[in-house]
Amino acid sequence: MSVETRIKKMFDTLKAESRGGLGVFITAGDPDYDTSLEIMKGLPGAGADMIEFGMPFSDPMADGPAIQVASQRSLANGQNMKKTLAMVTDFRSGNDVTPIILMGYYNPIYSYGVDAFLKDAKAAGIDGLIIVDLPPEEENELCLPALKAGINFIYLTAPTTSDERLPRVLEHASGFIYYVSITGITGTASTTAADIKPNIDRIRASTDIPLAVGFGIKTAENVADFNTIADAAIVGTAVVNVIAENLDENNAAKSGLIDKVLGFVRDLSEGTK
Repeated sequence: MSVETRIKKMFDTLKAESRGGLGVFITAGDPDYDTSLEIMKGLPGAGADMIEFGMPFSDPMADGPAIQVASQRSLANGQNMKKTLAMVTDFRSGNDVTPIILMGYYNPIYSYGVDAFLKDAKAAGIDGLIIVDLPPEEENELCLPALKAGINFIYLTAPTTSDERLPRVLEHASGFIYYVSITGITGTASTTAADIKPNIDRIRASTDIPLAVGFGIKTAENVADFNTIADAAIVGTAVVNVIAENLDENNAAKSGLIDKVLGFVRDLSEGTK
């Protein structure tokens, strides 16, 4: 199934501009609904080419401590799937260009109801899904229904993805391939483009879908490095850490938090130029 969304348009634009892209992850509702929404709205102007919007979940097993705590902050303030989709709808009222990918785990979607979720996500303006605990063997649960609904389903590959496994992962992948640059959870280690280039080349030999690299990317220099071999670099934990560093003892946003987060993203975007 061929699904064309804002994601394809973004990668086409990046190719025309001869540069790599920057994807930025934030957790929906962190540290609170209004602050999170303002950060989200400011990301494109700060240089983010696409937004990965984390669906807060109580047991984010693939995420490191920073994103786990971000989910806890969000849930403590009453964030849920309806509010997350409402934020996307609000964002879309002022921006119909920047791709938004919901990233997280299947449980909140299952609880919402797959058909209802896909209908509401499409209406809100979601372009893609990254559901880390749904492997290709479970594609009937969400991947194939999402493609039918016109939403890209983005699969993860990693250093441990074997030549035998890769074709199965790529079979119904769409939008882009998310290459996890390290073995482990988010925010705990890092690597270099030179280290992972053999694996990137191996994946590129099997598909023409764009490829983005995430995990362990923290600086503009990292972004520039990975964009020498990938179509985009994705930063999550480093952005979430800036949010955490600008909270008071009650996890409320301090004055200037939004500007500091967007300033950090602006610095990261220098790596795409």
